Amino acid sequence: MQNQQQSIQGILSIAALICLAVGWFNLFSPEINHLLSRKVFYVLIGASFFIQAPLLTNKNFVYAMYAAAAICVLGAFIPEGSKLSALKTVGLLAGIILSLSNRRR
Repeated sequence: MQNQQQSIQGILSIAALICLAVGWFNLFSPEINHLLSRKVFYVLIGASFFIQAPLLTNKNFVYAMYAAAAICVLGAFIPEGSKLSALKTVGLLAGIILSLSNRRR
């Protein structure tokens, strides 16, 4: 079961990176590029963090990873002009830091 979760988490992460790359390289119309790189990217990363949370070896970080996932997903739906739109980036950074701090040495 854990290998399946890791596979799903990996697929979501790769899909998120593809969405980000599509936005950077302007492969589609500006509206589609914006949607993929500024909305779908954060939703996919949030889903990836959500799946990764129960797999963390340090159980103290599980709820923090769930919070980072929720912030990414909810932040993706906050309008761009809002001061709260930076929350999605905070969730992304928190999830990355938690993920990296969970690596086995």
